[in-house]
Amino acid sequence: MSQDFRRAKRRSVTEPIGVMDTLTDQLIGRLGNLSESGMLLIASVPVLDDAIYQLRFHVRDASGREMPIDVGAHLLWSAQANTPGQTFAGLRFLTIEPTPLETLRQWVNAG
Repeated sequence: MSQDFRRAKRRSVTEPIGVMDTLTDQLIGRLGNLSESGMLLIASVPVLDDAIYQLRFHVRDASGREMPIDVGAHLLWSAQANTPGQTFAGLRFLTIEPTPLETLRQWVNAG
């Protein structure tokens, strides 16, 4: 497995951005940090190691509009957070459409 995705620029998320599991329509947590190739999820529900997820979150584009970002993501690792009921989870993006990817890239680079 290539580790190039770990070299991508990351942006810490300072405002609460919820992450939705689109298969269950359940809010599963919030973003901790984000790159164009993956994210740190602060999960508020149990997550399964090595699972594949279909997720949606929103970032603001250059005009300030909230834009939905839909990704297929692979859960690479998870660890209990210090806050009861929360888990840190590292996910690598497997699929993302070109237009949302460009929005995401601009958002990450603006931070």
